Amino acid sequence: MDQRPRLADVAARAGVSTASVSLVLRGAPGPGAETRERVLEAAAALGYRADRTASLLARRRRHLLGVLLDVRNPFHAELVEEVHAEADKSGYEVVLSTLTRDRDEDRAIETLLDFRCEALILLGPDSSEDTLDRLAAQVPCVVVGRTVGTAQVDVVRPADDVGVDAALLHLIGLGHERIAFVDGGQGAVAAIRRRGYRRAMRRAGLVPLIVAGDHTEEGGVRAGRRLLAGHDLPTAVMASNDRLAVGLMDAFVRAGVEIPDRISVVGYDDSTLARLAHVDLTSVNQDAPAQARNAVLAAVSRLDDGRTQRVETVLVPHLVVRGSTAPPFSLRS
Repeated sequence: MDQRPRLADVAARAGVSTASVSLVLRGAPGPGAETRERVLEAAAALGYRADRTASLLARRRRHLLGVLLDVRNPFHAELVEEVHAEADKSGYEVVLSTLTRDRDEDRAIETLLDFRCEALILLGPDSSEDTLDRLAAQVPCVVVGRTVGTAQVDVVRPADDVGVDAALLHLIGLGHERIAFVDGGQGAVAAIRRRGYRRAMRRAGLVPLIVAGDHTEEGGVRAGRRLLAGHDLPTAVMASNDRLAVGLMDAFVRAGVEIPDRISVVGYDDSTLARLAHVDLTSVNQDAPAQARNAVLAAVSRLDDGRTQRVETVLVPHLVVRGSTAPPFSLRS
């Protein structure tokens, strides 16, 4: 089997030193235009690809950012795409470690530590503050999407109370009074949104109705069936995230309950699911690019600039209104 082309092979073909080849391929100053052209042509002809692993090991620093995400969450996928783009601008590579049905948060974080990532970006973690504090003592950490008390981690999060308020004010403005909320379960993010719903409903003088859920499409289907089994279906439902909202809509459509003619539905995340034409979900947008940009900047400022003071960046979400919400049927002329 042919051996993989080496740096020395490129140098021999181009008639230059290996040092010159290295400078050209790294985009570093030094070699002239003619040398650069010869090296790039030689590399292309040989099919040379730099050994990224060896390059990283040869450096004193690894320039790796570890990212924890839930592989089932479409909003996390959007965040990761933006994190990659921002990390690349800062000269960092990204290592991903995922939560799955059989892989919990502790194991996923341990994988990132095993890769010797210089900093961790944790998307919506459910770890306790004590756990986060212990982790931050080992490596700089940025928590994205939730509040954190005194743990020495940097935080980038949306103002979830503002996002929930915007959704409920929209529904109330349409004339809805019986507005249910499908909960996201035991996680930290779900708890914040649940509290925001309760506060907003009481502020409006309305009675809260919370239905159990778990931030999955299946949880939304189960919640929808429970609402359908009741004697008095609400005129609107807000879900703790888009996945729940899509599950709700599936349960309603299968039962012949039209959206938004019979019931309005609002999600949270404004993920790719919400934007699909056949879903057309009104949802709270958290500005994924800004979250990713601020998370990477927080990590890099600790690593490159030596920052030690904890920072928290709070972004203001906004509601994107689509076709899943309308005034209650009783108010339409």
